[in-house]
Amino acid sequence: MKLSHQELKGMSPSQVRGVIRKGQWGGPTAGLCDGHAQANLVALPREFAMDFLIFCQRNQKACPLLDVTDPGGWEPKLVAPGADIRTDIPKYRIYVGGELAEEVSCVKDHWRDDLVGFLLGCSFSFEWALLDQGIPVRHIEEGKNVSMYVTDIMCKEAGVFKGPMVVSMRPIPHHLVPKAVLCTGRFPFVHGAPVHVGDPSSIGIKDISRPDFGDPVTIKEGEVPVFWACGVTPQAVAMASKVPFMISHSPGHMFICDIRNSELAVF
Repeated sequence: MKLSHQELKGMSPSQVRGVIRKGQWGGPTAGLCDGHAQANLVALPREFAMDFLIFCQRNQKACPLLDVTDPGGWEPKLVAPGADIRTDIPKYRIYVGGELAEEVSCVKDHWRDDLVGFLLGCSFSFEWALLDQGIPVRHIEEGKNVSMYVTDIMCKEAGVFKGPMVVSMRPIPHHLVPKAVLCTGRFPFVHGAPVHVGDPSSIGIKDISRPDFGDPVTIKEGEVPVFWACGVTPQAVAMASKVPFMISHSPGHMFICDIRNSELAVF
């Protein structure tokens, strides 16, 4: 039996992961498990793991590292002991040779003994802080996935990994933009402060009404589009770099951690 978003909202991270594992929820995870961190997944063959680790270190805004599994392992021991990154995400993407090959609800059949899993901080984690400060989060209001765009901001290369930064966008009332910048800047492990405010074309976005990932959201009069670095960046980089094999989350469908957002805040 499928559960509703409202039914999930009061559950703990382990309970929600259990629901996802049973196939009872397959949608975006924005707004679930208030106060708990959410994470992007990247799983790569061991031969590319060191290159990707260096890539994360050089591109911390887009790829803030929260946890790394043992080769072949699937338990994120730092952020959710006992969880399984092969089953506990609502939707996954399989990339082969830099091309999206498949989208699935479980990757047990795709998992390999040489895969290393990386969990990266997600901007969904700071949305509770925005809401707490009276700053609207439009995709939650509209029951949609967040809008995400490939930019012309190039990441710093590491080994085989090179490509553009992906950003997520939230429309913010003009007078609340400084508060949003300060509020999210406290969370460097989940992308931190925005990378751009205002004109989308200046970072290579041609049509803000047509996101590359996620859903378009309403931008009201008096609001400014604000852009944060996004953990979907490794997917754009995998496509640009033609990585032979990679498993990732489907954009907006995150891994929900046991650790709380407050543990990731810098005061």
